[in-house]
Amino acid sequence: MNFLDRKAYDWGSAFARALFWLFPRRKRIAVENILKAGITDDPKEARRIARVSWGHLAGHVCEALRVPHVITRENWREHLDVSEGHPDAVRLLLEETDTPIILVSAHHGVWEAATNLLSFARPMFAIARVMNNKLVANWMKNHHFRGPVTIIDKNHGFTPEILRKWVEDRAAMTILMDQHTSKGLPLTFLGRPAKTFSSAARLAIRTGYPVVVGSFVRVAPYRYRLVGGPPIRFPKDADRAVATQLLNDRLGEAIRKYPEQYLWVHRRWREKEKKES
Repeated sequence: MNFLDRKAYDWGSAFARALFWLFPRRKRIAVENILKAGITDDPKEARRIARVSWGHLAGHVCEALRVPHVITRENWREHLDVSEGHPDAVRLLLEETDTPIILVSAHHGVWEAATNLLSFARPMFAIARVMNNKLVANWMKNHHFRGPVTIIDKNHGFTPEILRKWVEDRAAMTILMDQHTSKGLPLTFLGRPAKTFSSAARLAIRTGYPVVVGSFVRVAPYRYRLVGGPPIRFPKDADRAVATQLLNDRLGEAIRKYPEQYLWVHRRWREKEKKES
């Protein structure tokens, strides 16, 4: 590992933290989110967490750009810590790769670097926004740090072709569930009202395949820890709202363990903010 690889996270994080004061609106949103989620009741501590998490976002992106230069098919397991992952979830993710799974996570930890890392264990599908600019879209496809992962345009959803390929490839369908939506189910996230996409729960109920919920957090340069509980299998008659709330609750547990690595500046509770303003 060269000097640039070792320092990528530190440089990105330090630069972002130093300039956080230039984004007062984002800072206010982050601090309010931290306080209202009950992470702390101390405004000073909330400001510290907000600043560190802002730095983590930049540091994570900078390090993720270098992941293909550091993590390879030969050494990827050396960069993975499963000490906080449930053994059954670890087996599904890394060993019993003959079963398609649904991987539910959030903007927490190292969500971009993790997809690259896991692609060495099993094929990865990810619901994401596809860039409108063709040049940018082609660059993302050929060089982006997500690695060899099939990107599914979130505007198109789960087409029959996509679902068939997911099952045939025995892939992990990765869904970030903390996206803002004005049309989702009226549930709670981190203890606050938040409309939530039910696509992960619907897919799990429809197919019967297991759901692994959690995050990969950064514990050292290019070393990432799986945080999460046991896999979930929903019966065909499961209530969609109850199932989706369970996924939200599982994500909240991981975020509360490592709040400094969550994207607090994200306007997850946007509808709530409009009512309060």
